Amino acid sequence: MVSTTYVLSTMGSFLISRPNLCLKYIKPIFYFGTAGFPLQNNVIVKLSGSTRPLCKGVSRHAFKHRKEKQQVEFSIREGPSFPKSVFAAGTAKRTAEYHKRRAEAAVQEEEPEFPRNTKRVEPPDHALTASEWRSLKLTSPNPDRFDIRMMSSMLANGTDINVAKSLLAYVAVDTGTLSYELLLRYLTLCVNSGHQSEVFDMYDIMRSQFKTLDTGACSLFIKGFSRTERWKEGLNILENLKRVIVPSPRNYGDIIAGAVLHGDGDAAWELYDELMENGLTPSQDTWQALFHCGLHQHGHESGLNSVLLYLRDNQIYPDETLAKAIKAWFESLPDQRWSGYWSTSEPRGVCRNCHAELESIELSQAEYAQLKDKVMRDVIEGRDVFNKTTPEELESFKNFVNRKPAFDVVIDGLNVANIGIKGNQSQTLLAVVSELERQGLVTLVLGRKHMLRPTRSWDRQDMTLIQQKAHCFFTDNISEDDPFLLYATLHSGNHCNFVSRDLMRDHKACLPDATTRRLFFKWQRGHQLVLNSYAPGKRVRFQRTLGYDTIVQTNGGSWHIPYDDNREERCTYEVPQKWLCLTRTK
Repeated sequence: MVSTTYVLSTMGSFLISRPNLCLKYIKPIFYFGTAGFPLQNNVIVKLSGSTRPLCKGVSRHAFKHRKEKQQVEFSIREGPSFPKSVFAAGTAKRTAEYHKRRAEAAVQEEEPEFPRNTKRVEPPDHALTASEWRSLKLTSPNPDRFDIRMMSSMLANGTDINVAKSLLAYVAVDTGTLSYELLLRYLTLCVNSGHQSEVFDMYDIMRSQFKTLDTGACSLFIKGFSRTERWKEGLNILENLKRVIVPSPRNYGDIIAGAVLHGDGDAAWELYDELMENGLTPSQDTWQALFHCGLHQHGHESGLNSVLLYLRDNQIYPDETLAKAIKAWFESLPDQRWSGYWSTSEPRGVCRNCHAELESIELSQAEYAQLKDKVMRDVIEGRDVFNKTTPEELESFKNFVNRKPAFDVVIDGLNVANIGIKGNQSQTLLAVVSELERQGLVTLVLGRKHMLRPTRSWDRQDMTLIQQKAHCFFTDNISEDDPFLLYATLHSGNHCNFVSRDLMRDHKACLPDATTRRLFFKWQRGHQLVLNSYAPGKRVRFQRTLGYDTIVQTNGGSWHIPYDDNREERCTYEVPQKWLCLTRTK
């Protein structure tokens, strides 16, 4: 018999480096009078019983310290005549790659590359004996917390479970202690690798030795049990967890998936309703499980329609896998004759498959009034507004705007001027103003007072022409332009656009609720003109603004669902370009 002590109160937080599971270990829910348990022989057998005959030697990974130099070839191409919107999915990634290639092309000589001096331990490719583990630990650059770092490395590499078992057996014999942190990492490896019998063994061990489990272990056991015929035991763990905290969306999602997998659709929907009542946001995997449930168990059509409306109301875009599940469910509905097609939209807002018009991106009068009120109060007149300007300057600007006619376009002058060649900012700004004047638009240029001082960058004649072609307001040099830009644009009415490359994420974050932030993003996508680049002598071309809204929508006879292409990375301020078109066959 080997005794071991688990000191729960000393455990800190840690990260599990697996992409499909994020554990946050917190302090145990309860503290116990008995801090440890004896590690019986049968426990060691459970942890190491399936270890195969051991082979000597530890695999070592060789690192390449030299790379062949490659000649970087790159040619700058002119952008398309009608470039995609800055809000189109993948634009940010393509722009970053473009600038990266340009930077690489500018490098004349490559700097030598050196291997990183990391202290990460590499797990062996087979189970080791206790003496072999001891030797490996002694030769490790950092023997401290060797077992924890080794088990973490096994998680990262997806190491064979028998290797992990042999490590636990060594630690138990060598130290007489298996820390809770080490066991939790081992449990994570078991769950992620789908070793259900080992999950059951760990559950028996930990349940017999502890009166309760922490949230990290509970989450792992819920996930592990939900994949098996013992999924209802996972439901019991969830019920015990609810006595202390509100379970996470992932906890609910795992049990919902388990219920669907084992044909209990009613239990799945009951748990989903509870999840929603708790104000939690379901994961896409949870919605996918419910749509798969609808394929085999009819009678939950209203619930699945409510899921689609939830996606619409919260501007959530399904990924490609969920979109396929939605398509399959619609096409399975008896006697309704739905057909699904993968489509895109034309720039004028028409589905290329069914030729139906998509919803306009223009805000209704009520939506515009709501947005204008919230932006004025929380962004422009917010508590920190005078960190960006002064009360006198803001009041002066309001009076200026009230005296002028409604503007068609408001320009962030400094932002736009810095798009072109350095040292020639005023010429770039003049070109933009001249193009808008040519179109007969009433324009406001917002700038800073230093732009009026003649310099190499700010030519006096250019600035005089700008003030002749557009209304201008110049703030103090320490002021921030954006609140003025938003005020003038919203004050002018729903027809007014603004020109800036700033995506206004900080200002959107100042808005008080998710509904208003979604309205702001909708208004922004329909009213922001972006000029990515400008070359002297070339015509000014803005990225097009889309006239349709990228949102789940239906007219009763069809559904149009924008979804994320799995091959396209999308930033949070971008919208998908692919659509699922669902129509009824007459």
